[in-house]
Amino acid sequence: MRDDDWLAHFIEAEGLPPEFRTTVEWVCRPLADRAARLRQVRRRTATLGLCGAQGSGKSTIAAATVRMLEARGLTAVALSLDDFYLPKGARETLARDIHPLLAVRGPPGTHDVAMAGATLDQLRAKGRVALPAFDKAADTRTPRGGWTTVATPVDVVIFEGWCVGARAQGQAALSTPVNDLELNEDPDGQWRTYVNTQLDGRYQALFEKLNTLVLLRAPSFEVVAGWREEQEAKLRARTGSGMPPEAIARFVAHYERLTRWILSEMPDRADWTVDLDENRQPVGER
Repeated sequence: MRDDDWLAHFIEAEGLPPEFRTTVEWVCRPLADRAARLRQVRRRTATLGLCGAQGSGKSTIAAATVRMLEARGLTAVALSLDDFYLPKGARETLARDIHPLLAVRGPPGTHDVAMAGATLDQLRAKGRVALPAFDKAADTRTPRGGWTTVATPVDVVIFEGWCVGARAQGQAALSTPVNDLELNEDPDGQWRTYVNTQLDGRYQALFEKLNTLVLLRAPSFEVVAGWREEQEAKLRARTGSGMPPEAIARFVAHYERLTRWILSEMPDRADWTVDLDENRQPVGER
């Protein structure tokens, strides 16, 4: 089987535009090539980190790359940082004990980092692994009976997430709020300091498990906010539910500081950076 025989079905099943074929050629195929080479060199599981801001298409790219690797006869798994969110009750405890903004899932400090690390380790060991899943509609972890089980070790793991591979900022950078959310709801910097400290500690131990780091670089944070608004508008049109524009703005503000930092800092050290335009189309690389 040719490694692109699956593509037409994938595009149809995912409801993707024809332009996604460009992303396959510019991003998915080179990513699959990198993964296959790394697996061959390491002679054991290759773990690739895929970082991309909200709405950048990283989950779809990861899924398509897995399909491409499987078509080549390799075993591959796409794993999302989102599936390791702390359940709502655990975040409410953090909100009560540390800072109210920790009730909102997404920033460092709101994930079960130990579970994520253990899952990455298990995917490299012989046996069978159940992959955790998070139900965003219910805001809690999917019951274990609904988790996908895979035979291990797998050849390739693509671990994707909006802050995968991110590094903490220097303490001085935290003193100035980046938006009204930080100015009005975190005036003393307690929340952003906690998030930064978590990123500098447990998350770095998690990211050290990655063998390579790939960044999907959005053109700006303003574009990222627009992508999120597009996602919610489609959700409202399809289901009648979804955040209104004012709620989206507040939600995205939780991600602004670290997103801007990633866009400026990560390209200089990522193993591969793919520049995206405002339509999520790849336009360059470094």
